[in-house]
Amino acid sequence: MLSFIAFLFLLVFLISIPEGVIDPGIAGLAVAYGLNLNMLQAWVILILCQMENNIISVERILQYTSIPSEPPLVIKEHQPNHSWPSNGEVDIRDLQVRYAPHMPLVLQGITCTFPGGMKTGIVGRTGSGKSTLTQALFRIVEPTAGQIMIDGINISLIGLHDLRSRLSIIPQDPTMFEGTVRSNLDPLEEYADEQIWEVLEKCQLGDEVRKREGKLDSTVSENGENWSVGQRQLICLGRVLLKKSKILVLDEATASVDTATDTLIQQILRQHFFNCTVITIAHRITSVLDSDMVLLLNNGFIEEYDSPTRLLENKSSSFSQLVAEYTMRSNSSFEKLSDDLI
Repeated sequence: MLSFIAFLFLLVFLISIPEGVIDPGIAGLAVAYGLNLNMLQAWVILILCQMENNIISVERILQYTSIPSEPPLVIKEHQPNHSWPSNGEVDIRDLQVRYAPHMPLVLQGITCTFPGGMKTGIVGRTGSGKSTLTQALFRIVEPTAGQIMIDGINISLIGLHDLRSRLSIIPQDPTMFEGTVRSNLDPLEEYADEQIWEVLEKCQLGDEVRKREGKLDSTVSENGENWSVGQRQLICLGRVLLKKSKILVLDEATASVDTATDTLIQQILRQHFFNCTVITIAHRITSVLDSDMVLLLNNGFIEEYDSPTRLLENKSSSFSQLVAEYTMRSNSSFEKLSDDLI
């Protein structure tokens, strides 16, 4: 419409001026160029749109440059010794965590101790702060206030590599990288083949790896898609067995596997991590019933912290109510499945 109005104005102007004021050739040239005005305008708009899209990339780069960097990987003045942590005690003191300065606190001053060599389960409803506590332990988010002590050392004072290399985690979604079985189990090439095979036998993956072409050098596709979910989870468990960390975090590690693999993983954990500090982030209450201690979070506060036996004996406890709700939902789901099958 803009091109049409401008071209119409040009024609009216050329017709309305007295004869002889403008050369006819110049007038014809103006009309010829006016016919291409809409194409020129479309080209200008296209260039402006492309520039606007490209400016978004510049905005993203500026945003990335303003993101604060992580703390240093190694702080030589506060490097722990090679045997740390030897006991695996995790002492949390008035811990407060928020994800951004303008956001509310997710953990609102929790204080507790996870004894070394014991299994502790962390439960709570969605948004209670379970995953945030794990992220604070690995310093993925930094505490707003308070501190986490591991065997008497404040983890905020040491380098990220010194901290994370001494901890292990098995996530809910198992992760494998494109490469080989060896590179997935030992990415830093720190262990001998005999140690890797020993771990594979413990995870009951030895026969499966021997059947594959290349054995330890057999190919792993992107995201481990040529392995089943259960096998991927067992590979993640093998990494932890090789690492032999004193502190192990399980973020509902068996939620995506079948019952047989779940039983196998629990058996391996009982056999080979009996003297380690095992912290289980549980979305299913049954995952923490065999723990030594249970921590129940509610809206960033500690609501209950005791052994599961004592909490279950107290029928008025929140943990007992959660177990009852979970049992009721499981029974309802089973009955519905039975009705569907019938």
